[in-house]
This record gives sequence, C-alpha cells and structure tokens, in this order.
Amino acid sequence: MTLLIGLAGWGDHDTLYPAGTKQGEKLNVYGSHFPVVEVDSTFYAIQPPERFEAWVNGSPATLSFVVKAYQGMTGHQRGPAAGSNDPAAMADAFCRMLEPAQSSGRLTAALFQYPPWFDCASRNVRELREIKRRMEGFPCALEFRHQSWFDGGMRERTLDFMREEGWIHSVCDEPQAGIGSIPEVLETTDAETTIVRFHGRNVANWNNGGGPNWREVRYLYHYSEQELTEWKSKLQKLEQQSKRVAVIFNNNSGGHAAGNAKTMMSMLGLRKPGGGDPLELPPPEPEQLELF
Repeated sequence: MTLLIGLAGWGDHDTLYPAGTKQGEKLNVYGSHFPVVEVDSTFYAIQPPERFEAWVNGSPATLSFVVKAYQGMTGHQRGPAAGSNDPAAMADAFCRMLEPAQSSGRLTAALFQYPPWFDCASRNVRELREIKRRMEGFPCALEFRHQSWFDGGMRERTLDFMREEGWIHSVCDEPQAGIGSIPEVLETTDAETTIVRFHGRNVANWNNGGGPNWREVRYLYHYSEQELTEWKSKLQKLEQQSKRVAVIFNNNSGGHAAGNAKTMMSMLGLRKPGGGDPLELPPPEPEQLELF
C-alpha cells in the first residue's frame, strides 16, 4: 500500500525552489520534494505530446502524474474550443498527449473533474459512459461538483456506477457550500488507485465565481494541524482499500499547499523521494487580495 502526497501544479510554489531556479528546472526540483504532481495546464489546452514527453524525461523517475482533462471534454468550455469541437477528436488528442506518461508507467490517472452544473441526470450518465469508452486503456478518475450525485439515496448508486465503469474515485475535502459542492465520501471504487484532493474550506467564497480573482479567492485556505490530523486516519483507511492513494493539495492561492503537504507527509511518516524527511515549510505571510 502506498500513499503519495503532492501539489496541484509545480510552477507557483516558490518556497520549494532555490533562488535563481529557472522555470524549466522547476519540475525536476519539485520531484525531489514530492512523488506525485497534478498537471493543470492540460485543463486549458491539450498539450503537444512532445511537451509532455519533455516533462517526463526532465523529472525524476519517482514522479508520477495526475493529469486534468481538457475543459472541452468536461463541459467547462464556454467559448470556442482551442482545437476541434469534435468529442472523439478531443479524446484522441488527449490520449496521444498522455502516451509518454502512460508508456513510462508514470500516469497515475487522467482526472475528469466535472462542473457544478453537471448534475445526476441520465444524459450525463450516458456522457460518462461515452468518455470512458473513448479513454479505454488509460486510468481515469472522476470528480463531481454537483451534490445530486451523492444526495439522498444516490450515494451508493453513484459509487456502484463508478466501480462498474472502471472510474477511480477522486475524494474531495472542500467547503460544504450548497448544491455546487459535494460531501466527503470516504469510499474507493478502484482496487489499484484512489485520489484525494484538498481544495480548502473557504466556504464564504466557494461559489463566488465570475470575478477576475475568483480562483484566488476560492482556494485561499490554510489547513490547521488539527484538520490535517483528522485526515491522517482517513487517508490510512483509504490506503487499506486501494494499493495507491494519491493526495493532491490544491489550496494554492495563498501559497499554503506546499507547507500543508509537507506537514501531512511528516504526520504520516513519509519520506521525500529518494529518502530523507520532508522539510516542513513555514506558513506563508497572509495575503491581502484586491477583490474590489
């Protein structure tokens, strides 16, 4: 059983990098701190396979990848797609992009995070079945943002559907802020892999979308030691159900993710890739956002 702790993205966590570290060197340095990383740039555009191959070749062999699905594939895209609007073409391009990580055995999962308006409806169940068919051969994780998938009697039915279709469950820690957020569901759906994503608990601003700084506001949160301690036993429980649990800290807005991840690694007795205790980072200075 393996617990992997990492962060969403690698470019913005300044506390990890010595002064003068070039942008192209950061992923390699990141891999000396953490064994898994979430690739977020793929949400905004399907990257050329050559770029992904460079990421694989330019980082330690101990580093694995959780890769966010392109927004045109999950229904987030509001305007014209960057490439083809054809679902089959998008899936084909996305799979070709993933191939360097897949062939090297370093792809933890492609992460399909669906938007708050993707509710538990027959048309959306059909869409999930179709995209899973198009992604055949690649490990795929599923994360919802609409409460209806787990509300009332739908919780077990949704989990059973994910098991039947071969979806990895992306378990969330996030604010409980109405229909556009999901509860903590500590259940695995795949014997090999489970993903856990820490989005913070900024309940006041979780649904505060649309403004120029909405993303910075939503994920502005620092987990207390008590909150992380509560999750220690939960992660160990999930580890008994899946061979590998990949934990991603996505509370990046104020620079808190890296320190929280290091603290969690210390609590769990996990070592840095290649050995050595994780260096606990001090919490960043409070950030004052210009919201108005």
